[in-house]
Amino acid sequence: MSLRMSVGTLTFESPIILASGTCNFGRELSEYISFSRIGGICSKGLTLSPRLGNPGCRVAETPSGMLNSVGLQNPGIDYFLQNDLDFMSSLSTRVIVNVAGHDPDDYVRMTERLNDHSDQIDILELNLSCPNVKEGCMIIGSSPKEIFNLVALVRSITSIPLWVKLTPNVTSIADTALAAQEGGADAVVAINTLLGMAIDIRSARPILQNNTGGLSGPAIKPIALRMVNECSRVLSIPVVGCGGIMNYKDVLEFLIAGASLVEIGTATMVHPTTPECIINDLEKYTAENHIESLSDIVGTLKLWGV
Repeated sequence: MSLRMSVGTLTFESPIILASGTCNFGRELSEYISFSRIGGICSKGLTLSPRLGNPGCRVAETPSGMLNSVGLQNPGIDYFLQNDLDFMSSLSTRVIVNVAGHDPDDYVRMTERLNDHSDQIDILELNLSCPNVKEGCMIIGSSPKEIFNLVALVRSITSIPLWVKLTPNVTSIADTALAAQEGGADAVVAINTLLGMAIDIRSARPILQNNTGGLSGPAIKPIALRMVNECSRVLSIPVVGCGGIMNYKDVLEFLIAGASLVEIGTATMVHPTTPECIINDLEKYTAENHIESLSDIVGTLKLWGV
């Protein structure tokens, strides 16, 4: 029985990727889990210059989920390259660098810097979907035309595999996914968080000082599954599923819906050993059900009336 999955030219030890923004650069989680069993780790969203993120309260618990408005707090690309990339590349797993920017020039300049370290980086994940900043990636990620132009531009200057992380806050995720594919993406990641709000009834103010934030956790899983399936049905490139995955059954649902890999984020905040627990349960499930490879169930969803 094997949990190994192939996406493009890359092989992953398991379908489990640690999602951007939820595991920093791996140092903290390395004390709790064995990264050699994890498919990959995705860095915090990185920008050209350091960002302090949004002020005030930035996290709020909600029914079956959480809101965050961190605002892409990160040390900047230079600090990352000098202090964090070596550690990430020592973890015996695929290294994915999440890239965010204000405008196309930011993405180009960062990609040029990262090209110099292509021996340590397996994938660039273009963040076109963060809902917690008022400029850049969210605006680009809402327009198929802007997505195509940016992905094509970055594709023209790098040979590192490109994943595009899509926002669910659009009318048609199929349209934005196709734009990413046509621009030269090697895979799309669906979905990032949904824009939401929580209110303090005593003060009649939003709990988050940014007023809104990105909703993650089990509450968004049904939406994520629907969008993953929509993407998988129109694309010829792989889909990486993300959104509310808490256990091995959730992973299986995403694979059946059409995802080749999954990203896990909020679950690791509930308990840091969740990724390994999921891998253990997937190994048990495949053995008990005589599944030789998890790749055999990818995209096996049978829709009613189709």
